[in-house]
Amino acid sequence: MKLKLRTENENGIVRLENDNTIKEILINEDIVHPEKENIAICFKDKDSSGIVELSPAEFEKIYDAIKSRIHLIKGFRRLTGEGAIRL
Repeated sequence: MKLKLRTENENGIVRLENDNTIKEILINEDIVHPEKENIAICFKDKDSSGIVELSPAEFEKIYDAIKSRIHLIKGFRRLTGEGAIRL
């Protein structure tokens, strides 16, 4: 995963670009408080690590933007309790 950030601090605008490996994707469900559900993408590299959290609405927006081009992806693996499944 390529991470690109732009933020402002006391020295002006700072840009950060880094390549990271996605380690885990967590789907946090909350039956009592459904507004607190989120999807967390956890990444780690030797110099940096972090978590990107998306609400279900944000994830749907991303999915709607790429669903017409999903056929361009040659393959990916989904990890489940039974192991990796090639789709």
